[in-house]
Amino acid sequence: MMESLAHALRRLAATTRSARNGNERPNGFERSGPECALCKDLGWTTRDVPPGDPDFGRRTVCECQQRQIELERHDRLVRYSNLANLTRSTFDTLDPRGRTSDPESREMFTTAREAAERFAESAEGWLLISGPNGSGKTHLAAAIANRAIERGRPALFVHVPDLLDHLRAAFLPQADISYDDLFEQVRNAPLLVLDELGSHSATPWAEEKLRQIINHRFNALLPTVVTTTAQPQELEPYLRARLADPQVGRTVRTRREAEAWRRRWGEVEAELLGRMTFESFDVRGNECSHEQRLSLESALASATSYAKDPDGWLTLFGSTGVGKTHLAVAIASARKRAGDEVFFAFVPELLDYLRSAFDPGSAVSYSQVLEEVKSSRLLILDGLGDETASAWGQEKLYQIVVRRHNARLPTVITTQVDFSEKRGHIGSRLQDYSIGHLARMDANDYRIRGPRG
Repeated sequence: MMESLAHALRRLAATTRSARNGNERPNGFERSGPECALCKDLGWTTRDVPPGDPDFGRRTVCECQQRQIELERHDRLVRYSNLANLTRSTFDTLDPRGRTSDPESREMFTTAREAAERFAESAEGWLLISGPNGSGKTHLAAAIANRAIERGRPALFVHVPDLLDHLRAAFLPQADISYDDLFEQVRNAPLLVLDELGSHSATPWAEEKLRQIINHRFNALLPTVVTTTAQPQELEPYLRARLADPQVGRTVRTRREAEAWRRRWGEVEAELLGRMTFESFDVRGNECSHEQRLSLESALASATSYAKDPDGWLTLFGSTGVGKTHLAVAIASARKRAGDEVFFAFVPELLDYLRSAFDPGSAVSYSQVLEEVKSSRLLILDGLGDETASAWGQEKLYQIVVRRHNARLPTVITTQVDFSEKRGHIGSRLQDYSIGHLARMDANDYRIRGPRG
């Protein structure tokens, strides 16, 4: 609520007196006159109207102070919002189609963004934003809160696990705010954003508090935004009945589930990307001979060249511990920096996941997973040949290899198998020099240091 004019004038007058007394000009320079020609630094003006006019003698805040009032009001709203660093998360800083090249997911994100912008303008009803981690849910929710602040409306942003921790702490005698005051502030916030519902510890006490907050706001029709990684049907029934009620609000999703699977299973761990680079690859090896060192230098040159222009296939083969995965990760890092999508899969784990996708309760279908691997822009298969050589596993790998070979899709393979001599359906395609290159890495195991027997 805007402060009263009388209160504003008293506060501004005090500020002006303080500035006059404490902010002296350097080198003894004295101000020759008032800084504001309108109010003469009084902070208020009166209209030049004849006696009898309703505005005769009425004081109004001067333009010079109105700007300061608006700035201070905005600062108060930001402090109340609890947004902290999320003040940068606005609709202007948002990629309008999301951070994925998947067409279906981009369309879903566009729909979610448009719904969030409409909600931000009306601030009516409820909006449930669901999607996997990293899909832009929190950015959308924070953008709604920031837009409210831009419009001069208060908004409260709370991360659900943090909220529950604060409520528990409010019971302590030394708490800065009482439990009742904090709970009431959240329940009746003019606009409430509950971020990451479902990521909290699901204790009976926590569920009861969330039910009370959501039920109160649902009955009072208070504007509310909720983000969650769960599908609406996965939410606790009591909460789902209110959050997904189409008469009160709308539910949107920021990315399709298959894309979420891809991010979980197709991404390289950040720690590996930081550690396994071309620069950190040691061509000296581990007590290597001259010939072994030449093989490492040749493999590094092949991987570096491929990373610049991933055309065709590159197969890195050699015994364990010679740096095959290191070079494969370095290729992935280089292509990701160039803006390409990379699907990185450790083959035994990939086959395990393909098997689990047959389960009726799987989040994605087997066909979705297999198609994602077959058609990815750049596929890195790490550890080919390390998998259990079952007929089923060989068949799935054959399907992947044949599709990518026929379509000439960029593919990197690491293996302990010498496919330069091995025949078979897969070996035949890896030996096709019209599409790819085999790089032998003949060296000692990096991991085993010290004397050898």
